[in-house]
Amino acid sequence: MQRQPRQAHQHHGFTLVELLIALSVMALMAVLSWRGLDGMARAQTQTQQRANEVLSLQTALAQWGADLDAMVQGPGLNAIDWDGRALRITRQVSAAQAEGLVVVAWARRDIGGAGQWLRWQSPPLRERNALQEAWQQAAQWAQNPGDEAKKREISITPLAQWQIYFYRGDAWSNPLSSDDRLALPLAASLTPSFTSTPVGAATAEPDGIRLVLTLPPDHALHGPLTRDWVRPTLAGGKS
Repeated sequence: MQRQPRQAHQHHGFTLVELLIALSVMALMAVLSWRGLDGMARAQTQTQQRANEVLSLQTALAQWGADLDAMVQGPGLNAIDWDGRALRITRQVSAAQAEGLVVVAWARRDIGGAGQWLRWQSPPLRERNALQEAWQQAAQWAQNPGDEAKKREISITPLAQWQIYFYRGDAWSNPLSSDDRLALPLAASLTPSFTSTPVGAATAEPDGIRLVLTLPPDHALHGPLTRDWVRPTLAGGKS
């Protein structure tokens, strides 16, 4: 019987060309995967940034309303004043007037080439002279703040521009107009340390205040934003 010749077993491997092609495909998949993950990370970061911007603005507007709700007439000073650059407010520290009053100021300033909405607040004060000095410091802070004044400010949100309107006599008007500056006696419901000094007249508190913010294009809520405040005594205790 004649034996059939044995067939040699052949072992096939990758050629150099096949190996290079495989490595190229793997590299391409790795790049595409990295770009996909990077895009997801960027989208998540942008979403979180937008959410933080909205939350910061909501907090600022809540503080804005709280400052106006707590507004009181101070001795020899206006409860509120707008000079075209800063809105200054004399307000209670809390429901307990024995703690004194504070002066609050809101302003816009260019910082690093971009507009920022800022808030400044004095420490609690009980003396008339100290309150008058804080009132002047608030105006100076809005124009040309020093290092000490900047320590008491808080940066709120980027802001392109803003406008303020007062509601008096059933109409909105520019607070800088001469017709809007009305005089009336100061309120007597102040702390004893304040009422011990004779006081004169001050600008009447407006029945409402309209805040118009213009947010920059790169903000989450870009464009104009309007918020109206009504004096609590006219709105049933709600602003």
